[in-house]
Amino acid sequence: MSKLHDRFDALRGRGEKGLVLFLTAGDQPLEELPAIVDALTEGGADVIEIGIPFSDPFGEGPTIQASSQRALDNGATTRSILDAVGRITAAVPIVTMGYYNPVLRFGLAEFALASAKAGASGTIISDLVPDEADAWCEASAAAGIDTIFLVAPTSTEERIHEVAERTTGFVYAVSRTGVTGAENQVPADVRGLVERIKRETDKPVCVGFGISKPEHVRMVCQVADGAVVGSFLVNLLHQKWNGGSGRAEVVQAVRELKAATTA
Repeated sequence: MSKLHDRFDALRGRGEKGLVLFLTAGDQPLEELPAIVDALTEGGADVIEIGIPFSDPFGEGPTIQASSQRALDNGATTRSILDAVGRITAAVPIVTMGYYNPVLRFGLAEFALASAKAGASGTIISDLVPDEADAWCEASAAAGIDTIFLVAPTSTEERIHEVAERTTGFVYAVSRTGVTGAENQVPADVRGLVERIKRETDKPVCVGFGISKPEHVRMVCQVADGAVVGSFLVNLLHQKWNGGSGRAEVVQAVRELKAATTA
């Protein structure tokens, strides 16, 4: 079984839900990436997504778009990011996340093998749909890493079924409308999306997009197996990390998010 499977299985056994954190590699100096991952792990992260910047991140909001541009301006490349990931000693699964163009340019088999060698447990390619992913699924399976596909509220039942069949890590449910709800209730569109996915698979389902506060995490974890926090953390690291001087503040913010997965 994969590290992702083992992590969610352990969480289930403890009655917890997962906290999945996203950061953009290269937004801070790449030599600081291991220290950042260490801080996030200390705070309670269960899975860490390492974002690979792309010049046209059309599926991202302004915060992550800006972080991607800063990372590219800093000279971050797919190769240098994988090299930095390889220097991480992580107690939690690491997942790379990016777009198909850089992976294709790198070479599918080469990227999968390099990711596995660096210690990544899985990969999310945001703009790759399962019915066009045969070559990538073959490459990732040969390298022994998980493939994670995305589902959106607009996904058809056929697409959800395809994702459920081909995802080998967890299903990433994208809540395009965010997760803020009244009186701590899970918004109907989020609940409905998770229920549609869970009718097709017993694999973990994690909800991302618009989750920035412990109360958002708490709401999502009422129905899903985990919550994905991206823009909030990217912004926090950009404003507070400062070469590690803001480490304590970052750790505390992650602790507050993680505490909401068990409440």
